[in-house]
Amino acid sequence: MVSMAQLWNALGVKPKLEMICFRRKAYLAATLCLVAFAGMLMLSYLRMQKSSFEPRTVMHKSKGFCTGKIINSSISALSDNKTFVVAPYFDNRVKKMVRVIGIMPHEEVKEVYCLFCCPTGDDIYISKALIDVHDDRFGFPYAATDLLCMEPTDCDPQYVSFNWFPRGKADLLPRFEIKNRKITNSPVDFTVCISTMFGDYNNILQFIQSMEMYKLLGAQRVVIYKNSCSQLMEKVLEFYVAEGTVEIVPWPITAYLKVSTEWFYSDDGSQIGYYGQITALNDCIYRNMYRSRYILLNDIDEIILPSLHPDWKTMMQDLQDQNPESGVFLFENHVFPNTVFTSSDVPSWNTVPGVNILQHVLREPDRKEVINPQKMIVNPRKVVQTSVHSVLQAFGESIGVPMEVAIVYHCRTPFQPDLPRESLIRDTTLWRYNSSLISRVNQVLQKVPLLKGK
Repeated sequence: MVSMAQLWNALGVKPKLEMICFRRKAYLAATLCLVAFAGMLMLSYLRMQKSSFEPRTVMHKSKGFCTGKIINSSISALSDNKTFVVAPYFDNRVKKMVRVIGIMPHEEVKEVYCLFCCPTGDDIYISKALIDVHDDRFGFPYAATDLLCMEPTDCDPQYVSFNWFPRGKADLLPRFEIKNRKITNSPVDFTVCISTMFGDYNNILQFIQSMEMYKLLGAQRVVIYKNSCSQLMEKVLEFYVAEGTVEIVPWPITAYLKVSTEWFYSDDGSQIGYYGQITALNDCIYRNMYRSRYILLNDIDEIILPSLHPDWKTMMQDLQDQNPESGVFLFENHVFPNTVFTSSDVPSWNTVPGVNILQHVLREPDRKEVINPQKMIVNPRKVVQTSVHSVLQAFGESIGVPMEVAIVYHCRTPFQPDLPRESLIRDTTLWRYNSSLISRVNQVLQKVPLLKGK
């Protein structure tokens, strides 16, 4: 009888980490009946998982021309005002197809058709999209969704359009450019994906400190999905964009949906959680799939902070050497309350709005009844779908990194506000970078006219 592990390996598919961490003892203790039953369930599950990697659909051809308007917006509503397209990406890791990152109500839209025009000729290829709604929607009616569209085999279309019927004219339908058709030959090592900046964000000092820490640790690009921020923050972003570090992706999701500032649904009429964070993270992975060797998925008030290594490059070399088949590395989140200060010989920067992370090196102890959330460094070419704290589908394994190697330094309001100071744990790992960080922050503050006119 083929084991479950062999079935996974045969397909090259790894679902959520918790789904694959079965212990050998569980197998030995199971009866033959239970094993057979589990095997049937597993085969059924694999078929469903396989379908999301390999869409099976009938493609037909008709005559016509694709002359509709080319859309370049980061979020676009289709004509039903229920389906929102972020971007289509060419994805040939399993089959020649287009993966469209979008947002949809998880139960309402039943059929979408993908229309392709070859660069030459007047043939339109139409295929029915497989609608793959991501599992982690946390009760909200709208969720991150992949539309999986099989491409024609005899051409490489540049654009894709969408319709609700298998027939119909394509000349007036809007067209979306298919990205990742051409693969860059010189990717950067590390890209940080920040999603999403909202609520007139104005934590200037912590933002600059985080940016400079990212650069010290090895980041060459930071992609920010921006919904809203303060005017002062705009000046800071303009500086980093001009420097070549930051790439801004406009994220006007509030123009289309009622968003929640929470990740969970609270029956308040919100349609999607946390400003569509999960959709933005998935888009960032595909946007940088061939532009970056690794991608960090974390918030701007978080820093994946090595304990044993000086930077991410040396850390990831060791982790990858020890786990050559892994593409997802999970780091525990640890809260450093921004309400508890530690005296240190650092500038106060009192005139700059925001939190000074160098004054916060006391972290909360673990809570016995709570599992620490995790953030990730991933090889984007091995990720199929991601959530916030884990990947949903990937090629290869997910590895939990011990906190002795690195943690997520998370400077924010406390999770345990009633803890006495004596119960907090002193962790000065961040101070290893004091001299370089202070110098870098001062240079930025001198170049950005934050206080002009004051």
